[in-house]
Amino acid sequence: MKNELFKERLERVSREHEKLLTRPNEPLFSTNGIYNRYRYPILTREYVPLHWRFDMNPETNPHFMERIGFNATFNAGAIKWNGKYVLAVRVEGNDRKSFFAIAESSNGVDNFRFWDRPVTLPQNELPDTNVYDMRLTRHDDGYVYGVFCAERKDPDAPDGDTSSAVAAAGIARTKDLINWERLPDLVSTTGQQRNVVLFPHKIDGKYAFYTRPQDGFIDTGKGGGIGFGLADDIEHATIKEEVIVDAKRYHTVYEVKNGLGPAPLRTGKGWLHLAHGVRNTAAGLRYTLYMFMTDLEKPWIVTHKPAGHFMGPLGEERVGDVSNVLFSNGWIADDDGTVYIYYASSDTRLHVATSTIDQLIDYCINTPQDKFYSARSVETINSLIDKNKTFEETQKKKLE
Repeated sequence: MKNELFKERLERVSREHEKLLTRPNEPLFSTNGIYNRYRYPILTREYVPLHWRFDMNPETNPHFMERIGFNATFNAGAIKWNGKYVLAVRVEGNDRKSFFAIAESSNGVDNFRFWDRPVTLPQNELPDTNVYDMRLTRHDDGYVYGVFCAERKDPDAPDGDTSSAVAAAGIARTKDLINWERLPDLVSTTGQQRNVVLFPHKIDGKYAFYTRPQDGFIDTGKGGGIGFGLADDIEHATIKEEVIVDAKRYHTVYEVKNGLGPAPLRTGKGWLHLAHGVRNTAAGLRYTLYMFMTDLEKPWIVTHKPAGHFMGPLGEERVGDVSNVLFSNGWIADDDGTVYIYYASSDTRLHVATSTIDQLIDYCINTPQDKFYSARSVETINSLIDKNKTFEETQKKKLE
């Protein structure tokens, strides 16, 4: 009887799991013309392999009960690998611990499957309690680097405080995405570090990082925004000086804090950057995505920056463990110019949107910049209205 129950549940769960994994996705019509969202999330907790969740032995699991539960799949680094679209996914268990797992797809928009095992990440002398949000960078030195947040309990927390933490930028590297070498955490003189991204090329013979200096684990304090600094070597990476690339600013979508998402994409017009910005609301912090471009030769100098957010949470994306949040730390640019933007909603699930290099350049260069005052926003709108009226009048005269 117990074996029959085991068999029945195993067959049903396996069938439904396979149906989910093979469900085709489809692009939605884009009103803004900048990117296309897709109908379904590409990864949720239900995508986690069954052999990670269930004891498959009917003798030790006669009711076919889930032994290890998973809560979320989100915030994935991304890379094109052996012709596949590969994600380094942040997977969170029901125990609140996050880890990294590799998932791949042949087309980048559906049929993602996790590799057989999660990433085994070596520990440094001071173990991290939690790791998350890995950015992947294919570097000129021949390695693929993963830079991520390494979280540890604050050693200076007062007795009884079991929630205060400190953040550091962990660094690991690999040549096959299976075997990872752990390097010492990034050393910075500007406080704690989260949302650190390794630039794919050396500058003046040094490793270059985009940083996000902050005073505390949550609050950036005097940290001024997205920074940039150089380290003499990667095996003991130390940044002694950081310049602010993109500063946080009052009454913007990046008012409270901001951080770079994935490593930037090189184009003929400059480097494309995708970042997240955070502002405070009566309902709590709101995370949106925004874009900017930097100079090709001096990638710490912003050349173009559209006003406001590039993408904000819509519909079901607004609901989850941490609601009203979009976050991205991975994108892939194909040789044909297609860009796959992998973004998570509300710290719960992972989505994809597609655009092109040409569209994103057009968006960054030709979208008006923020003038930082309501009255000036109206001026910008009126300027577009006037331009359209002039065009309309010109067209009418041509038809007369």
